[in-house]
Amino acid sequence: MMTQDEFEEMLADPDKRITQDISWSPDEDSSPVLEFRVKVDSDADYPLIIKGSYNSLAQTLSYSLIHRNCGRVYGLDIGTEHRNPDGEYVGTYHRHWWDEGWRDKLAYVPENITASIADPVRVWEEFCKSIQIVHDGFIEDPQVPPELE
Repeated sequence: MMTQDEFEEMLADPDKRITQDISWSPDEDSSPVLEFRVKVDSDADYPLIIKGSYNSLAQTLSYSLIHRNCGRVYGLDIGTEHRNPDGEYVGTYHRHWWDEGWRDKLAYVPENITASIADPVRVWEEFCKSIQIVHDGFIEDPQVPPELE
């Protein structure tokens, strides 16, 4: 289990980077969902990947930072509703943040992510900036194949 201090240190580390281009692929269920997974490199060798998910029909977009030992430790969801464990309704545009007691169950409305689901590439750029990850590559705009629309 990761402590809050370890999470904060990892997130603040400016050495996190992705050194590959990102392409979206249809999910294995032949639904209109497109996905990607990429490894996050760092000198500290954190066991991190990022998973992206986009559904053009449901108008949902999600980017999740996943720690291989702890699960999702940071996430941005657009188009899906969320309630915190205390019942507080957060809405359809929210960010999850690791908490030792609640893991990734708490969310809030982010102020530093302003792009909309209509621009998944810009959302990606803001997501990476918000967690100090440098993407030294290209991310394609998700294009749903006509047979999946």
